Amino acid sequence: MAGKTSEEVEQQQQTENAEQNQNQELVEQSSAPESVDPECLIKHPLQHTWTLWYLEMDRNRSWLDSMNQVSSFSTVEDFWSLFNHIRGPSEIKVGGDYMLFKSHIRPMWEDDANKRGGRWIVTTNKNLSDRYWLDTVLCLIGEAFEHSDQVCGAIVNVRLKTDKISIWTSNHQNQVAVMDIGQTYKDRLGLRQQLAYHIHKDTMSSAPGGSTKAIYNV
Repeated sequence: MAGKTSEEVEQQQQTENAEQNQNQELVEQSSAPESVDPECLIKHPLQHTWTLWYLEMDRNRSWLDSMNQVSSFSTVEDFWSLFNHIRGPSEIKVGGDYMLFKSHIRPMWEDDANKRGGRWIVTTNKNLSDRYWLDTVLCLIGEAFEHSDQVCGAIVNVRLKTDKISIWTSNHQNQVAVMDIGQTYKDRLGLRQQLAYHIHKDTMSSAPGGSTKAIYNV
């Protein structure tokens, strides 16, 4: 067989070089990290920063000392990161409370944002408390209410037979806002039961275990 001409040898060398370069590019591409969608790196801010508190009563400590600040969040992603890693109301001790409030408001009657306000109260069977609590929280952080500026926070009280969930508002005299919040809340939870709104100052002045009269109902 006749030997190859110099031109054929050069052409073959060029072909081999091209194949080597192509193979090297494939290796580099396969070992390089996958590109990340920039949208995945963007966090979605909430209208407000919220703080979650947990209360587990201890007879040897005061109510205030028994309160524990769990965490604060201001984005959708940080909210789910927190709530996906904590126990629901059905899993915490009887007598415990979860409290979610705007970060500048303390979850107590005496806070300036709360002392002229009141609360809408939902009494629920224990098998529904996890769902109702999550729906309540989503209403708050999602600004579901037309008068969201009047909303201070929400509390779930875990008790022996039934649990109680309440939304706190800042001014009980703002009847239009209070009634709209109550009706929207009832609709969002799909409740048929009547909801009652109690003023904080009436609750504070009532005897332990006593009942107070509602000033609004929906």
